[in-house]
Amino acid sequence: MSARPQAPDLPPGSWPPLQDLARWVGTWLFTPMYRLRLHNLGNVPRTGAVVLVANHSAFVDGPLLFGMLGRRAVFLVKQEMVAGVVGWALRRLGQIGVQRGTPDRPALLAAQRVLRGGGMVAVFPEGTRGAGEAASARNGAAWLARSTGALVVPVVCRGTRRPDGSSRRFRPRVDVLVGEPFECAGERGRAGLAAATEQVRLALTGLIEELDQLRGTAGQRNDRGAEK
Repeated sequence: MSARPQAPDLPPGSWPPLQDLARWVGTWLFTPMYRLRLHNLGNVPRTGAVVLVANHSAFVDGPLLFGMLGRRAVFLVKQEMVAGVVGWALRRLGQIGVQRGTPDRPALLAAQRVLRGGGMVAVFPEGTRGAGEAASARNGAAWLARSTGALVVPVVCRGTRRPDGSSRRFRPRVDVLVGEPFECAGERGRAGLAAATEQVRLALTGLIEELDQLRGTAGQRNDRGAEK
């Protein structure tokens, strides 16, 4: 049996046609559930190495972006998700499992190879699902961009997280805003990496504020940061 063809913009072991099919399904899958509004989607480069950094307020953020980006994307997902049957499917789709709370060198090197092949890697720098405020940022996204020369594209979602204590909502409005691509420049070493990480954090924070103003919800979140 001949080996499956590999694509330079996906990790080894993935099935490119399966990812393409899944992305096509993702373009309409969430339409019955949400009133989607996509802003500045053209800021996502159609080709070339891209590190996409996004806020993370609900589980659905990742699958939603996966179908809306218009090109293949490799997401860094928590290691627990790439186990069992679901994990098998995620790996075939080209997703990479990463250990949380510690530098995961094998995962970062796998993502680095994807970027050097001209692909796009999506990272949630906050690391865990929460209010999606980008109050913190991990070093991984900045390291990947600096080590490969990839552009960084910030993207934020609002409306996917149901406010604490609220009942199920009928087709809530969900907004996705894509920011301007930028390069992580600066000196080498830890100081440069720290500065680039802060650059990523500020880009996400600023974009969240911009989207809140666009939605008319600035300053209207509850004391736990849930979205109104």
